[in-house]
Amino acid sequence: MTLDHNKYNELMLKLFEELNNNHSREDGIRSLLEGILNAAMKLERENFINAKPYERNSERIGYANGYKDKILNTRMGTLDLQVPQVRGLSFYPQCIEKGSRSERALKLAVAEMYLKGVSTRKVDAITQELCGMNFTSTQVSRATKELDAEFEIFRNRMLGGFEYLFLDATYLKIRHNGMVIDQATLIAYGVNKEGKREIIGASTSLSEAEVHWREFLESLVKRGINGIKLIISDDHFGLRKARQKVFPSVPWQRCQFHMSKNAQSYASKQSLKEPIAQAMRDIFNSSDLRGARQKIDEISKKFIKIAPEFVEWLNNNIEEGLICFNFPRKHWIKIRTTNGLERVNREIKRRTRVAVLFPNAESALRLVTGVLIEIHEDWITDKIYLKMEEEKETKYQMVV
Repeated sequence: MTLDHNKYNELMLKLFEELNNNHSREDGIRSLLEGILNAAMKLERENFINAKPYERNSERIGYANGYKDKILNTRMGTLDLQVPQVRGLSFYPQCIEKGSRSERALKLAVAEMYLKGVSTRKVDAITQELCGMNFTSTQVSRATKELDAEFEIFRNRMLGGFEYLFLDATYLKIRHNGMVIDQATLIAYGVNKEGKREIIGASTSLSEAEVHWREFLESLVKRGINGIKLIISDDHFGLRKARQKVFPSVPWQRCQFHMSKNAQSYASKQSLKEPIAQAMRDIFNSSDLRGARQKIDEISKKFIKIAPEFVEWLNNNIEEGLICFNFPRKHWIKIRTTNGLERVNREIKRRTRVAVLFPNAESALRLVTGVLIEIHEDWITDKIYLKMEEEKETKYQMVV
């Protein structure tokens, strides 16, 4: 469908003429900018709903629903805009959301203020440099609430069916009751029915105690998560207990990478650490579950005299690391560890390193959520993570 861009082009031409006129008045240019942005937003809405005003066609996907007033600060002054609305659908014009330097810079500056605990005066300096204007504490507070509201929607959005659920936590330093503490940030991501990864949960808590993990997992249930075939995580005591209470019937795959690290702590001397690590790799790289169990018997006999503590630990724990063998072979490499979440945690640490110390839990969660949204958007627009055709035919009968 070809849209009428005559009005938009006319306004652009007038703007260029005004800018080339040395006697142009600033208020005239500001008025033109308002007209251009308002016209661009209307055209964007037409493209979004696939229809011109009052047009009837079979390709229309939505209906215009009036306008919402918006104040936009620019180097040319304050613009009074009319943001088009769409009934029943989420729509926001990219020409002001992604194209507006001042809005983007403001959000970043406000986030930095709360994350670094800097003064409003410092934020004023940042925004003056980037946007050519100052902001009051009231404006800063209002913008922060806007950002938090956006992130709250992401963290509390309704969920659907997921095949695999990955759980882990990372720690960030924050101020709490006059002290500096390491606060846990609980994170969950899942692989959906189409084989795409999604960030599905994030929450801050004082620790990884069972009560905090249980509240986190229960929040996923309340948001509608269902169909989980396997949970993948490390063997943290609080997480284990919470998982057993919230998802008692869902099989659990203990992270093989962390299991290998745990196994080395049972070496009776330093020289045995690498042989034990190799033994664990041999088990996990078996061609099937039967082969893995044969390898366990061989390794137990090999180490029973030189590392009996390791053999005892192995026989008491190894089955928790072999659950992935009951799932499609092509999925094994992706579902046997929490390495995907470890990479997410490293990115969070990299992006939050500049903050050093967060002034409160809210500021930490704010930046973490921003990073997670970026990762989430990359994942859902990326190629399929796991092919599910074979998986759908699997009965998931656990081999014992």
